Amino acid sequence: MAGEKSIPHSIATLDKVHGVTLVRDIVGWGNTHMNSNPHQRFAHSLARAALCAGALCLSAENAQARPHDQEDLRSYMHGIEAVKGADGRFLIFISSSGIPPKGKDENGNWPHDIYLSEWGINDARISPPTLFIQKPEAQEPVSVAQTTDGNVMLSFEDGWNTSNEVNQRYGVYDAKLRPIAPYPRVVATGGHSGHVAAAGKHFVVLYSEDWVNGGGVDDLGTGNGVYAKVFDSHGHLLSTFDVAPQRREWWPMIAGSSNRALLVWQQFVPDQTSANLKITVLDPETGKLSAHKILRSGLNYYTYKAKYIPSIDRFLVTGTTVNGKGFAYLINNDGKVSATLECMPATVRGADVVASGNIAYTPSQDNRLLHLELTPSSIKLKAVQRSPLTWSYIGSLGLMRNPSSIHWISLTKNGVEETDFDLRNAVQPDRSDLCR
Repeated sequence: MAGEKSIPHSIATLDKVHGVTLVRDIVGWGNTHMNSNPHQRFAHSLARAALCAGALCLSAENAQARPHDQEDLRSYMHGIEAVKGADGRFLIFISSSGIPPKGKDENGNWPHDIYLSEWGINDARISPPTLFIQKPEAQEPVSVAQTTDGNVMLSFEDGWNTSNEVNQRYGVYDAKLRPIAPYPRVVATGGHSGHVAAAGKHFVVLYSEDWVNGGGVDDLGTGNGVYAKVFDSHGHLLSTFDVAPQRREWWPMIAGSSNRALLVWQQFVPDQTSANLKITVLDPETGKLSAHKILRSGLNYYTYKAKYIPSIDRFLVTGTTVNGKGFAYLINNDGKVSATLECMPATVRGADVVASGNIAYTPSQDNRLLHLELTPSSIKLKAVQRSPLTWSYIGSLGLMRNPSSIHWISLTKNGVEETDFDLRNAVQPDRSDLCR
């Protein structure tokens, strides 16, 4: 296995499961980071409500479920994303509480730092990650985007050095990760739950602010607004947008095309155990926002994802209802729905969507990989295949090795697990997959 000997204190095994190669890797890197902040980590207040709640929504019938008396796995690892480096290899950023992950510290705080790894199409697994950003308190979940000139923005919640529970912060680097506007830069004091996307030469950060107690999952409360900020590729703030200000709307996700950004978030519905899924499209050049649209009602809190599909010039939104049924929509650059798949297997919170040509791949809660065939005006569940990984809500990332193979990296309580999917081993969906 490439690079195995260079990994200190590692345990790695290769298994064949359902025709898929699985690499299990628990790596013992040192991490001397200690939390020096005396107040409790955000996980015991706003973030525990904002970030942990989604895991509690998942169906108790599948491996996603987290019973109420179990710990929050996000205290170990939370967030993984990647962009292309200057040499064509993938730069992978991970928020983790050490290597191997340690979970909460002795004060109950989350001590996540941001680690950097690399992967190329000829590599069996990712390189041993190294610290990229290390501060007291937690920097998580990391979100990453890359503009057309190759510059990279990282954005995440940050519990370090703030009078609030957290700030939404960012840093900008070139494709060789040389600093341009390095961390710590502030998106919003008191901001949280933010994600970043690139729309051509612009970065767009979508985030929430404030918290309203009560309601939502387990009566933990909701965020209180969705906001966006547009930056140039060097990290200079260009504009600010009150997308859904001072409302019980939060947990924003984002995807970017060459000149638009799709903004996606959830809306609290009084007296309901589900949410509304809302969208709008932002033109970062003109500042125009399309009309807000409720894309789906009956949403299982936190369980949705947005991805731009270049081959068909559409945004793909996937998610799951409170009844455990998955769905998918295609959205054009004007914010209009061009295709709908009303029912499919339930998707996984925190999981990636990978596009290759007109096929999109994403995990399902029953430990499979879904193959979605897309045209500008249609979505079809084309195939499914078993996964040797038990998908979790703390994050996973897929990287195309070649047209018939995806390398998938999944975060766990014990570290990173990796596998290769041979896409030729997929089978046709059965009637239940097609909701017939």
